[in-house]
Amino acid sequence: MLGIWVQTSEGAKFWAGVCAELANRGIRDVLIVCCDGLTGFPEAIAATWPQATVQTCVVHLIRAAMRFVSWKDRKAVAAALRPIYEAANDQAAQAALEAFAATPLGIKNPHTIRVFTNAWDRFIPFLAFPPMLRRVIYTTNSIESLNYQLRKVTRNRGHFPNDAAVVKLLWLAICNIEDRRALEREKERGLPGDKRRASGRLVEGQIVTSWKQALEQLALVYPDRINPHL
Repeated sequence: MLGIWVQTSEGAKFWAGVCAELANRGIRDVLIVCCDGLTGFPEAIAATWPQATVQTCVVHLIRAAMRFVSWKDRKAVAAALRPIYEAANDQAAQAALEAFAATPLGIKNPHTIRVFTNAWDRFIPFLAFPPMLRRVIYTTNSIESLNYQLRKVTRNRGHFPNDAAVVKLLWLAICNIEDRRALEREKERGLPGDKRRASGRLVEGQIVTSWKQALEQLALVYPDRINPHL
């Protein structure tokens, strides 16, 4: 967790301010940013860290693509989309998308095709990476889970006298979430890694599964930007 920012609405100016603050706090370089289509955020990333790769959250993309699919077709469409986001590279993904678009199921669901087509430039970057690294940048679900819990806290309180009151409440909520997660991790202490289901730390940073393999692959993809810090 990098910080808490309070704003009436999201936009390019807001995200530019967030990125500028993070840069001023010492973040000199960013390799990959996974986000879910926030307005103005990719542009702010590009302006602050020009070498960063912006990757759209694949889970959010799939949800958007499935939005208007009828219930009886959802399982078949989900199976048809899998070869696209699990493709070996962007050319294979393009071929899989075109193949799906030509099927009766694809013709029946043009919105699904359009969602992938519109987001294509920010969907394909992760396809250039090896499997372990793809797993790290595949989705923002862990962030969405936290945001959902924080929204419940603010929604239940209604109006606030000022922004400071909101920040204090959010920080206390984060401490409570952190404490609950710590208790869950303590219960699983000593179990093998594949048996642990407790959530990671919010403040200190959570443990990423197979992170050493992912770091090795990052060092291969970005040798000039990673190796000096290893």
